[in-house]
Amino acid sequence: EVDLEERLGELDLRSDSDVPDVPPPTDSTPEILKRALSGLSARWKNWWIRGILTLAMISVFFLIIYLGSFMLMLLVLSIQVKCYHEIITIGYRVYHSYDLPWFRSLSWYFLLCVNYFFYGETVADYFATFVQRREQLQFLIRYHRFISFALYLTGFCMFVLSLVKKHYRLQFYMFAWTHVTLLITVTQSHLVIQNLFEGMIWFLVPISSVICNDITAYIFGFFFGRTPLIKLSPKKTWEGFIGGFFSTVVFGFIFSYFLAQHQYFVCPVEYNSETNRFVTECEPSELFQMKKYSVPPLLQAVLGWETVNMYPFQMHSIALSTFASLIGPFGGFFASGFKRAFKIKDFADTIPGHGGIMDRFDCQYLMATFVHVYITSFIRGPNPSKLLKQLLILQPEQQLSVYKTLKSHLVEKGILQPSLRG
Repeated sequence: EVDLEERLGELDLRSDSDVPDVPPPTDSTPEILKRALSGLSARWKNWWIRGILTLAMISVFFLIIYLGSFMLMLLVLSIQVKCYHEIITIGYRVYHSYDLPWFRSLSWYFLLCVNYFFYGETVADYFATFVQRREQLQFLIRYHRFISFALYLTGFCMFVLSLVKKHYRLQFYMFAWTHVTLLITVTQSHLVIQNLFEGMIWFLVPISSVICNDITAYIFGFFFGRTPLIKLSPKKTWEGFIGGFFSTVVFGFIFSYFLAQHQYFVCPVEYNSETNRFVTECEPSELFQMKKYSVPPLLQAVLGWETVNMYPFQMHSIALSTFASLIGPFGGFFASGFKRAFKIKDFADTIPGHGGIMDRFDCQYLMATFVHVYITSFIRGPNPSKLLKQLLILQPEQQLSVYKTLKSHLVEKGILQPSLRG
């Protein structure tokens, strides 16, 4: 057993040393910023570059929010494609000398296949009335999963045909690389869009909490950081981690209070087939109706309040913010380990001072999964609107059968009188 462990250890060392160096990304900082900050030290220069670009990105994000949910979906799709491109490019650049056939073409083909599957599922769930009016779409939706499987199977066969002697192992490495990248990017972005359909607040609060934690942890770490947090990220400190946690929880609680007051943010996003637009109009659920809560006796002496008025969603925001600040950073640590494994500083040089898009969204993907699981476990109940859309797709005889069954059930429960005629 000892010999086996030693041999495995030697294999791991050999694998790491055999990884080719990836060319460092170029400095994409605009010349106007370079000249303006030329007199500062590298530390403060990076501070100002990160700060200015962060404010610019937040401003663009607010603009997209103003433009509506459809633009947000396009933003998620664009970020997904860019993150996928950055990860796949690393694999291509690391193993470029092998000149593997069809690697990049198949990688993008699989991305199209998986997106076709997930977005087709979304269309079937949320655009049922729109699909019902178009026979061509009815065919695609009815056989959607079969078509998706056939497309993937085509790519699978193409991969097998591309196998080259002496490069079998490497080609299977790249095949696995592509599929793990699809799991990280496409699956998670699909969950982000699913969260958005539950209401824009379920999209904005988690994403803003991660952004807030990134910013405040960086600020606390920059000014007060002394104690290293984890070896994978030498610049991360306990001071930044703890400061980011408390700041994020407070931010999420206050931000949720303001969002919960507006239908635009709390109502589920639905497609109106008559206007061909997404709408966010509804009677807010109990989560977004002000309620009175008793303050715990221990806090009454401190606050001087016996009761407090707040939205129930604000309690959920504490759970979301806690995950964003305590568990979310592990997505960043995972990305740091990945970059160290391949001897790179950033995924790309898309955003000066920040690195690539994946460098900014490594924690968001982990957050998206948590929010989706949280909603399905603790929030989501039966959806009458979605059920009605599904009923409208049925054939008339099937609709009549459902009506009779429902009527019989309501009569048995005493909700309808037996003499009522259908």
